[in-house]
Amino acid sequence: MFSIPEQFSNATKANFEAQFAIFSALTTKAFEGVEKLVDLNLTAAKASLEESSIATKQLLSAKDPQEFFSLSAAQAQPNAEKAIAYGRHLATIASGTQAEFNKAAETQIAETNRKVISLVEEVSKNAPAGTENAVALLKSAIGNANAGYEQFSKTAKQAVESIESNVASAVNQFSQAAAKAAPAKK
Repeated sequence: MFSIPEQFSNATKANFEAQFAIFSALTTKAFEGVEKLVDLNLTAAKASLEESSIATKQLLSAKDPQEFFSLSAAQAQPNAEKAIAYGRHLATIASGTQAEFNKAAETQIAETNRKVISLVEEVSKNAPAGTENAVALLKSAIGNANAGYEQFSKTAKQAVESIESNVASAVNQFSQAAAKAAPAKK
């Protein structure tokens, strides 16, 4: 059987390890998100450079101003569609990274919570007589903290869902506006 100071020492060590684990998990998820973003930007830049080169050659080969402006107008619609696709892909990366962050954080927090509750239960078994009120108060405080975290987590998820919905709606509205504008130019 461990003494109470040893239990708290072990709990402190476990808490530090849990914090390090969550930091490592979140850092890994952040790097994965950045890696996807860099890949998206490199692909977009490469495609843009190739398409710009082709478009420039086409524009320079125009025989008169009317053909030049016709070619310019024809390139506007694909460019708008590519910008929309880029925005959607970017939103997908951001929401995916956010979901991975939430998942990693929730897993680590649940494990830490389980360890704290286990420690409190173990300490309360070995607590000296007359400390029942203090143990009950500690358990109540932990319960209140858990309830607060759960409410915060729920509210944060709702906020993220709302933002994602608003971004999707804005992209759809922009797509519809671009689609309506394209036939008008032809």
